[in-house]
Amino acid sequence: MAMRRESMGGEPMGKGTIGKQDLIARVAQHSGVTNKQAEKIVNSFIDTVTEAIEKGEEVRITGFGTFRVVQRAPRKGRHPRTGQEMLIPGSQRPAFTPGSRLVEAARKAPGQMKRAA
Repeated sequence: MAMRRESMGGEPMGKGTIGKQDLIARVAQHSGVTNKQAEKIVNSFIDTVTEAIEKGEEVRITGFGTFRVVQRAPRKGRHPRTGQEMLIPGSQRPAFTPGSRLVEAARKAPGQMKRAA
């Protein structure tokens, strides 16, 4: 199965989605370990990145990408029911910036959008 990607319009690009169990099976196959061992590896990776994000640390994997926390500034918005202007408080969100190898893989993926002329 190919990884699910979404175009600007929100529709999936490619042939499907790789879920956690599919990822575990692929890690097991690529690394020559059992599914149980691969599950521990995948879960450990997720836990490690999550713990680093909780501490405000950046996780950089050369060629793959960078996980980090970004600050969202407070902004003005409108209450959907009353239309009254309100202040939406700032927040912290996890962010991922793809690395060069991942960007190049996305460029080669099937179903790319065509640019307007």
